[in-house]
Amino acid sequence: MSGLLKQSGFNYKLCEYHSAMRRNELAELSAFATIAEERSFTRAAVRLGISPSALSHSMRELEKSLGMQLLARTTRSVSATAAGTALLAELAPALERIGRAVAETRKQREKPAGRIRLIIPRAATQLVLMPKLMQFVRRYPDIVLEVTSSSDPVDLVAGEYDAGVQIGEFIHRDMIAVRVTKDMRLAIIGSPRYFESNTVPLHPQDLKDHSCIGFRFSNGLYRWEFEKGRKAITVSPQGPVSFDESDLVAQAVLDGVGIGAVLEESVKELIAKRKLKQVLKDWCPVFPGFFLCYPSRRNQPAALTALIETLRFTD
Repeated sequence: MSGLLKQSGFNYKLCEYHSAMRRNELAELSAFATIAEERSFTRAAVRLGISPSALSHSMRELEKSLGMQLLARTTRSVSATAAGTALLAELAPALERIGRAVAETRKQREKPAGRIRLIIPRAATQLVLMPKLMQFVRRYPDIVLEVTSSSDPVDLVAGEYDAGVQIGEFIHRDMIAVRVTKDMRLAIIGSPRYFESNTVPLHPQDLKDHSCIGFRFSNGLYRWEFEKGRKAITVSPQGPVSFDESDLVAQAVLDGVGIGAVLEESVKELIAKRKLKQVLKDWCPVFPGFFLCYPSRRNQPAALTALIETLRFTD
């Protein structure tokens, strides 16, 4: 607010003023602008929906805070003082910008528009987002998706993401979750070339004799979990390489490097074409799959609602 009160010898910088703002000061400044425009406490009070006495008290508090009289009052009229006029010259454009910003924010509740920051594993991007992306873009041209790839469990609020897609077991309990895939299964795969010189594992414990390609989270390797009836076995893959992207695991398996664990859905065509061989299938149970999660249903932006409804899984 540099120069607000220069006509009266004051040099009042905006950053200094903002840092010293009292709780209700922005509302008081807006009320001051309304009074100056109406040139009447009574008419301004009607416009603002408060009593003239409350409005008068508010102006006294503002003037006391600034140490400067902003309004000249008589029983017949009200007008801005020189200091008040100088303040209005800076204040009016600022309030107009604030009004436009608030209006644009309210539009986001009604019209699907604006930016959505989405964090999603690359595997889910291929399975969930990409098949519906063109439909989404055409239907909602005013929405911009900012997509970040990560397989790690993420704190959406701390990371400033609007939503995330993740395996159900990784989703925090305080999140709202919407299913975006059918039930899924882990596939243990190897290439025909690999099995030309290595035996096919029949039990999870046989994997200790194989070159296993690891999938890595930021906090360590994913441990392969197997289940059959009441038996549950966890295997820590041991091998020459690990990746933090499942498509790289699949590529290494195709190249004959070793055995890998990926989502069955992501390699079903390669399995069907016999470019990959699936093993230990009877030890790999289904799990609920991917969910889109977000922090709250309250005052949800229309853009996020549009994304949820587009990606929502339906049988």
